[in-house]
Amino acid sequence: MARQEPTPVDFWFDPLCPWAWIASRWLLEVEKVRPVAPRWHVMSLAVLNESKDLPEQYRELMAQAWGPVRVAIAAEQKFGPEVLLPLYTALGTRFHHEQAPKDRATVQAALREAGLPADLADAMNDTSLDDALRASTADGMDRVGYEVGTPVISVDGVSFFGPVVSPIPRGDDAARLWDGVLAVAGTDGFFELKRSRTRDPIFDRHQPSPPPPPVLTDWCPCASTLDPTTRVSC
Repeated sequence: MARQEPTPVDFWFDPLCPWAWIASRWLLEVEKVRPVAPRWHVMSLAVLNESKDLPEQYRELMAQAWGPVRVAIAAEQKFGPEVLLPLYTALGTRFHHEQAPKDRATVQAALREAGLPADLADAMNDTSLDDALRASTADGMDRVGYEVGTPVISVDGVSFFGPVVSPIPRGDDAARLWDGVLAVAGTDGFFELKRSRTRDPIFDRHQPSPPPPPVLTDWCPCASTLDPTTRVSC
């Protein structure tokens, strides 16, 4: 039997979003059990939320959000898109598992782990990268609309936000979720399934997750909108 060529799957992420982090690790699990080839793209929560009236406690978080995505864009421009996954993995592990500060030292450590020059951390304050950052963000968001956030997934002409899931599905669970998401998202006229989130991000099935940032009203830092009826907006 001829080997099936992998299907490209485009995934847009902001390394600060815990839900995108979980979804990205799920997609890597899917890659083990389904013929898919993930392609990684940068999107920016800071861009999506810059014109929003944010809760005060999240303004600092969004200010910190510019640095890592600028670095990711700079790395992609200089070394190609293949460096995005190892850099994302190094950043995400530090931000979400280790709860490291979102500062230059953390970014430099992630760059070194990814085999990239540590001086790429200079890009954290380089606003000349913002046009490319906005373009990459728009490439993902234009496929799904601007009422959502990260992650965005696009496969075979079908694009969607999410999934929002915790903990990371693995093995057969990863495959089952992938098959179901594709079936639902690919249905003509389908737009939304939703229920209230009752679980915080869990990054390791065998260990408790570090405490997430405090939740204020119904706003989520991973989304671009305030949902007045449910917390599931990212």
